[in-house]
Amino acid sequence: MGNVLRLLAAGAGAGVLVAAIALPAMGGAGVTAKSAIEGLHLQPEELNEPPLPERTVLLDANGKQFAQFYYENRESVKLDQIADVMKTAIVAIEDNRFYEHGAIDIEGTARAAMRNFSGGGVVQGGSSITQQYVKLVLVNSAETKEEQEAAVAPTLERKLKELRYALAIEEKYTKSEILERYLNISYFGAGAYGIQAAAKRFFGKPASELTLWEAATLAGAVQNPSVTDPNTGKAARQRLLERRNVVLNRMYKLGKITKEEAEEAKAKKLGYKDVPVPGGCDQSDYPYFCLYVQHEILNNEDFGKTAEAREKFLQRGGLTIKTTLDPQAQKASEKAIRKYVRTSDKPVAAQAMVVPGTGAIKAMAASRTFGRNKKKNEISYNLVSDVAHGGGTGFQAGSTFKPFTLLTALEQGMKLNDGFSTGSGYAAPSNASFRDCKGNKVGEPGHTVHNSSESGGGFKTLTTGTLGSVNTFFMKLEEVVGLCDTVKTAQKLGIKRADGQPLKEFETFTLGINEMDPVTVAAAYATIGARGAYCKPMAITEIRDRNNKATSYKPKCKQVLDEEVADAASHIMSGVFTKGTMSGVGGIGRPAAGKTGTTDAYTAAWFAGYTPDLASAVSIGDPRGAFKHDLIGVTIGGRYYSYVYGASISGPIWKESMIGALKGVEATPFTPVNMERFGGCSAGRCAPPPKKKPVEDRGGDGDRGGDGGFDGDDGGFDVTEPPDGWGEGNGGAPIVP
Repeated sequence: MGNVLRLLAAGAGAGVLVAAIALPAMGGAGVTAKSAIEGLHLQPEELNEPPLPERTVLLDANGKQFAQFYYENRESVKLDQIADVMKTAIVAIEDNRFYEHGAIDIEGTARAAMRNFSGGGVVQGGSSITQQYVKLVLVNSAETKEEQEAAVAPTLERKLKELRYALAIEEKYTKSEILERYLNISYFGAGAYGIQAAAKRFFGKPASELTLWEAATLAGAVQNPSVTDPNTGKAARQRLLERRNVVLNRMYKLGKITKEEAEEAKAKKLGYKDVPVPGGCDQSDYPYFCLYVQHEILNNEDFGKTAEAREKFLQRGGLTIKTTLDPQAQKASEKAIRKYVRTSDKPVAAQAMVVPGTGAIKAMAASRTFGRNKKKNEISYNLVSDVAHGGGTGFQAGSTFKPFTLLTALEQGMKLNDGFSTGSGYAAPSNASFRDCKGNKVGEPGHTVHNSSESGGGFKTLTTGTLGSVNTFFMKLEEVVGLCDTVKTAQKLGIKRADGQPLKEFETFTLGINEMDPVTVAAAYATIGARGAYCKPMAITEIRDRNNKATSYKPKCKQVLDEEVADAASHIMSGVFTKGTMSGVGGIGRPAAGKTGTTDAYTAAWFAGYTPDLASAVSIGDPRGAFKHDLIGVTIGGRYYSYVYGASISGPIWKESMIGALKGVEATPFTPVNMERFGGCSAGRCAPPPKKKPVEDRGGDGDRGGDGGFDGDDGGFDVTEPPDGWGEGNGGAPIVP
């Protein structure tokens, strides 16, 4: 008897358990599960059944699916959604007395044990479907390798524990409920978990439509899916075919099908269709938005208090996530980008659209195809967002940062026509002229910042300095209002570096030396469009769990600017389309405001702008390294550019995409500026009276005004490629109008 016990204990399943239960009762008739269990004094033990990992589906704002991802490809279904022939096949091959016995089939287990003994090894298993379900739950619940190994360990202790759980399961559920759970948890191979995913993966149909030979195939796959996985090659497919026929023979022997039905089914080919199962953002129609949603769940405490909890929340899946994605805006963005930048271009354009007053992200698009094939010029991170949302380190924002200095000046009481004279170059009077928010002196008297043209000096106001994007004016303005105050204004509008590092608080902060991402910049500009209400960018509006319980997510907004300050900034920045650096491109046929941004040495180019209804930011730069691969002498979208400005590519993309995104949306006007508060100029900051000039002198208010700008006395630029940000810190170059 000792030899028998040792042999049986060496195998998993029937052998180990029967050594403890069946053998003590052998030698006498009337072996029953009840008597064997009572002899071991086993009591039911509650089994923890965590939710099964299932697919998570992403829906756009209209409720249409655009992505799905999963830890395990599973779609749980009710038993009545599974073909009867499938239920019959799985019971026939795995546990034909399933409806007759309790937690353990003593008769079947003893029979299997004796066959194993007589065969000199493990020949036949004896675990009931209930026991198998318990084991699969334990494996599924395991979070470490050790726990996984323990869940399948061929030990008496494990089998007895499994039996205690099985006793509880038999008390808790009906046989039909146990079968349903078993079919939903089982792995069938080819990455398919659960009968519904398997039916779709193997045969391209739901489990409710499975035929006899298809059901037999899937029933056969359960025993050892790694050996019969059809994706691993011809040998595995042949083994699966043979296993299918074993199931059909078993069904015939048990009287579940006729001999003719069995033979007809066995004559069928395997019929594996290898139906692709899109999973992951790389297979989504909108991969950048999908990535943003994934990382938002992993990083946002709304979806779990700890990183581990959020990861489990996402992995377990079974979620239906409704997002803010607007198909109209998304398509408009993609169309505009394709017009100006090709997928094969090394420089990449990226755009985000955000709704003022809610922070809802309506679109995220980029010129590169998302993927990992470098030969196809694909890119494997989120070009539109920051590192926290699966993005890269971004590009320097250039002159799109100047409005933060403008807003600071307006908040401090400056008026539209307040200004001062500046030269073509600016150098800090001393290192104490600029202090960061820690009080450190960061002025650089030895560094000279230059204008976009050598003749760009003269008296500039908040209005003309902004429209002309005059570097020296903004350096002087930042000196006057304070570097730290400017930084704090930017931060109130949600500005943070794309790489997650602290903002660089240097004297050239206003010139956009920090690397940014389009989502962050668009949200900052949306704040101005919402009259000073900053709303955290949001991509998720509702999550419905596997039990159809819905949780809604509302905008997170905060008033960070005086409404009238935002109105005044919009008043000034709306002139960018008519008298400023976008005058060569033009507006969008409705009230809008914005700012171009060309960086020092042409490493990147931006345009950010907004209406009261929608804000957007477009960047272009080379992800191989903006300083090593600048935008000088480049061909983009089939067109050669000597220099790429903010209004060269980013501006036109912004214009055309915004027109498309807002089609059918009634235009909302800006709130008029409070001229009593911001009109005119303050004492000591008004423009000096014009000097009397000889009649023959055409300067001052002609083609090249005394203020160094084009288009006369407003200091604006009426050129197709405006010199915004030209030569910041590098001496600049003359412009040919």
